Amino acid sequence: MTNDVSNSNALYERAKALIPGGIYGHYGYYVRETGPKFFSKSDGSHFWDVDDNEYIDYMCAYGPMILGYNHPRVDEAALAQLKAGNTVSLASPVMVDLAETLIDMVTAVDWALFSKNGGDGTALAALVARAATGRKKLVKITNGYHGVAAWMQAEGSPGTTLSDSAEVIEIPWNDITALQKVIDQYPNDIAGFISSPYDHTVFSDNTLPAEGYWQEIETLCRKNGIVIIVDEVRTGFRIHLNGANVEYGFTPDLICFGKAIGNGYPLAALTGSDALKQAAQDVYFTGTQFFNAAPMAAARATLLELQEIDGANQMIDYGNRLKQGMVDIASSHGYNLNISGVPAMPYFRLTNVRRRTHAAWIDECVKRGSYMLANHNNFISTAHSDADLKRTFEIVDEAFTAMGPASAQPESTTASA
Repeated sequence: MTNDVSNSNALYERAKALIPGGIYGHYGYYVRETGPKFFSKSDGSHFWDVDDNEYIDYMCAYGPMILGYNHPRVDEAALAQLKAGNTVSLASPVMVDLAETLIDMVTAVDWALFSKNGGDGTALAALVARAATGRKKLVKITNGYHGVAAWMQAEGSPGTTLSDSAEVIEIPWNDITALQKVIDQYPNDIAGFISSPYDHTVFSDNTLPAEGYWQEIETLCRKNGIVIIVDEVRTGFRIHLNGANVEYGFTPDLICFGKAIGNGYPLAALTGSDALKQAAQDVYFTGTQFFNAAPMAAARATLLELQEIDGANQMIDYGNRLKQGMVDIASSHGYNLNISGVPAMPYFRLTNVRRRTHAAWIDECVKRGSYMLANHNNFISTAHSDADLKRTFEIVDEAFTAMGPASAQPESTTASA
């Protein structure tokens, strides 16, 4: 039986009369006609929509939920701080406690600054890199996403001007030669190189760094005085608790965190090396809510819990088991399912059918209670259980059965349409 979402649809129509798009931003981009649009409650690795349908959540609020919704240790820490004070005319001591916890955990960094969204962290990183080097240009990976600030949006995006991205240069992922060419073209004018630890762009298979890639990036950047900025807003604490750079064997200058750092409480962080501490102090970057104390308390509790339960390895193990099970079930129905990226952030793609057929299969999974997306990486949390895994496999099998065998799909030999 598939889920009824009539209450969600009715609420969506009400929303559209009052809110541009009804549901906006990235949530709005992934609204499905047949899928849920509003939640009523959440717990652990599950949420319920306003029609009271229950879902195993493989989007984890697009990454923030890492320990599970309503995690008692996190919520208790936030509530205790909220009762003592949240936004006050002075900073809270918990800010210092959080900075110490984060810096002890992420081994490449010596200081931390806090804000609200991941895009705050990447924007601040760009300012720090420019302040430290006296240079203008930034190099990023083609289609790499680092927030919605105008300088990071694609040229021609509504509301932006040509000057917004004039100093941003894009190069292909895993292409050292391309970076060398840019350095040769703009000698002594590149302030920073910004990238996620691996390529997790939407609408395409995710790609890990080639052997030695990050070491070569580090060598080139060190030689040419370029600040290395790693955007761990999505990947933070799901690859390695001490930083994804430890997994891939290099040392960045700046690391941006967000999403999972507070298990859903609004917080982001820019962390960096001692060499950039003065530049970080010189840059003026702030916000009215940057000093909220309750999210900082939640973040510290989140980081401590992740360390105590070895959270990254828990998620990696679950992700590997999820991958193997889903691939086997797909194969039994004649489908080739490719799951790319790191285990705790799987990207799903059926490779022997059209893209729209893949999307239809994802929709069939959602209708049965497994919430995932067709063209964005999904997320694993430490709250996902063996029972979730078992039910997910049942849903995946039911969804393929509803679709019929791959051989019955139109143009089943191509996945491009």
